[in-house]
Amino acid sequence: MFKIYNTMSRSLEELIPLEDNHVRLYTCGPTVYNYAHIGNYRAYMFEDLLRRWIQYKGFKITQVQNLTDVDDKTIRGSRESGKALRDYTQTYKDTFFEDLKVLNIEPAEHYPAATDCIPEMIALIEKLFEKGLAYKSDDGSVYFPIDKFAEYGKLARLDRAGMRAGARVDQDEYDKDNAADFALWKGYVEEDGEVVWDSPWGKGRPGWHIECSAMSQKYLGKTFDLHCGGVDNIFPHHEDEIAQSEGANGCLYSKYWMHNAHLQVEGKKMSKSEGNFFTLREILEKGYTGREIRYELIGTHYRKSLNFTFDSLNANRAALARLDDFYAKLQEYIGTEAEAGELPSWAVEMETRFAAALDDDLNIAGGLGALFDGVHAGNKAFPMDPKEAAAVSNLWKKLDTVLGFLEPPKEEVPSELIEMAEARAEAKKNKDWAEADRLRNAVAAAGWIIQDTPSGPKLKKA
Repeated sequence: MFKIYNTMSRSLEELIPLEDNHVRLYTCGPTVYNYAHIGNYRAYMFEDLLRRWIQYKGFKITQVQNLTDVDDKTIRGSRESGKALRDYTQTYKDTFFEDLKVLNIEPAEHYPAATDCIPEMIALIEKLFEKGLAYKSDDGSVYFPIDKFAEYGKLARLDRAGMRAGARVDQDEYDKDNAADFALWKGYVEEDGEVVWDSPWGKGRPGWHIECSAMSQKYLGKTFDLHCGGVDNIFPHHEDEIAQSEGANGCLYSKYWMHNAHLQVEGKKMSKSEGNFFTLREILEKGYTGREIRYELIGTHYRKSLNFTFDSLNANRAALARLDDFYAKLQEYIGTEAEAGELPSWAVEMETRFAAALDDDLNIAGGLGALFDGVHAGNKAFPMDPKEAAAVSNLWKKLDTVLGFLEPPKEEVPSELIEMAEARAEAKKNKDWAEADRLRNAVAAAGWIIQDTPSGPKLKKA
């Protein structure tokens, strides 16, 4: 039984798909006006862990993650750069997908761009007009009247008495003090330049909130299972999505809602003024790997604030090295034995505890605790029977389908270093210690460590 914390009910609920064994998931993707920062990737990492655990549980999944390529920010950025909107946003779309590979985030089934779904947005707004849930203003914009949707505010738990009925908010992002009629369609203004589409109510462009409603409906239907995003999306974005989707279709929008907490850097809110604002690329340029960053972003429960620190990143290297050493030992004891036997009791306990933790609203701390306890028990179990080692190795790979950092990256060892390691083994055999030390030091200078194993010397990146 996989239980998740549903933001709508503010309680733990069992994840039960609406349709057979198929989970339909919508996750808010990047606004492609700049390189995504590590706060963005905290959300995408939580959603990747969620996706992987859903599949581990035997469910089929269809995930949609949108690309917001038309909104206030993208238009402003394209205007400042002197590039057409599509050319400007394409750069950041491309780098987003490159970053996903670096972090080993599984791809979603669909990545719709907002500019490719304008007809669907117009059709949804037309339905809102038919239901009396849209009106046109004098400037050509179209708004949603929140006082006509009785359940407005149910996700964010807003005080309806404090809402400003009849007031309008035009910008895409705003705070709770601006709980007012929001823009479904923005009438054309000169600042939008060539970013304009025709509609039944005049030239303009969609508001940010209508984009996700239209794209989710196109790929997942009017009602789907699960909607995710950061806590900053709860209001106004997700609240407005609910209002316009349920208002237009007359049915539930999403059965479950999950939201991840904010990321801090060195104990402070990430901001350029604090000097602690980092894109993924800037962290990589400091010498850290995508695997180390993945470990950092995944290791704190998604509903807890994550404090991203460089000390923690450095500690991750030691933790991953411990995992890699254990995995390497397993491979040594497997030898040429191809057939896996029964799992030893300590490994069964590791898997059981890991699964119980992840079933409890993705309790990753409990899951990692079970993993490292298992490694401790496994290290004490060496030397290991080859069939048991093969069974544990298979379990390791199974758990890695969830965590995405257990199997060490495959590194090509330069042939000349392999020859030097073999020559060192021969020198040791002949008790030529000076030559053995010389070869060991030469290999070390090239950035590799020689490990003596029962099956011969192995080379490991330092």
